[in-house]
Amino acid sequence: MDHKPVYYGEYLQLDKIIDAQHPASFEKGKEPAHDEMLFIIIHQAYELWFKQVLFEVNSVIEIMNKPAINDNSPELQTVVHRMHRVVTILKVLVQQIDILETMTPMDFLDFRDMLRPASGFQSWQFKILEAKLGLKFEKRHGQEYYISQLKQQEIDIIKSAESGPSVIQLINSWLERMPFFDEQTYWKNYNPTSGQANTHPFWADYEHIYTSSLSEGEKNNSSFFKNIFYDADKNTERSLSAAACRSALFIMLYRGCPMLELPFQLLDTLLEIDNQLGSWRYRHINMVRRMIGTRIGTGGSTGAGYLQGAMEKHYIFREVSQLNSFLIDRRKLPVLPKELIDKLGYNF
Repeated sequence: MDHKPVYYGEYLQLDKIIDAQHPASFEKGKEPAHDEMLFIIIHQAYELWFKQVLFEVNSVIEIMNKPAINDNSPELQTVVHRMHRVVTILKVLVQQIDILETMTPMDFLDFRDMLRPASGFQSWQFKILEAKLGLKFEKRHGQEYYISQLKQQEIDIIKSAESGPSVIQLINSWLERMPFFDEQTYWKNYNPTSGQANTHPFWADYEHIYTSSLSEGEKNNSSFFKNIFYDADKNTERSLSAAACRSALFIMLYRGCPMLELPFQLLDTLLEIDNQLGSWRYRHINMVRRMIGTRIGTGGSTGAGYLQGAMEKHYIFREVSQLNSFLIDRRKLPVLPKELIDKLGYNF
């Protein structure tokens, strides 16, 4: 098949990429600041990686937004694979700070004042990423200048992302569709031990085992259990419903069952995404403190103070990580009925 020859530089459009660095200090009449080139390239690399992460997240949202997903299908395997890729890219973004930290505070001051009001805070791609993962505007730190430094076109793109489906919303819908507790045929031979009425016998037994395992200082977790797994729907600020929380916990508890391996990996990648974003923010805070101390950021934020607040507040999948509070010793897990074990083990 005939085709036009493809050359490395043309395919990658290297002429545009390599010519995209124009340090302000290199302009005529100014004394060039050597480290400004590093500063520009590092941030351009960040934005390129943000573009790739958004590409992966958008594809995951497209798959998860379907009416139904077979948990033993190539689709879910693709979702898990791409979310693992997102985690790997985020690890690279954390490591890139090592390179930026080769620049000293005095090196940075050589060109910092030329950047105003430019700031990493104006990265609209990163804000879109946070929104698509599930960070709601009302839960953002620093709402007063969240979009104050952005162009209207960028604001419109962010608002569009905030109004669309997010990963956490789609994860909630996916978890709510878990069929195992609605199918009575799976539980006809289950032997309950607690005798608690008005709830599924498995969860009645599990709640009893869990609360019995709590130490004196953990007794408040008993009411927390009810709030999460029975009454979560009454709290409009939560992202995960009570049914979704029960399904997620069940996946965590019985992740060794073949049918639950991929779902567990998916939940685990959500926690790792939060972990890597938290690590990135932590490293960023320390770098900013090292570079400018307590001075305000070039974009008008409070600098390290803003980053500290964002790190503490912007844990998107916090409700998933909270479920680890309700795990018990695997030796005490309720014994599942054979019908359900066969289903979870692909024995039909």
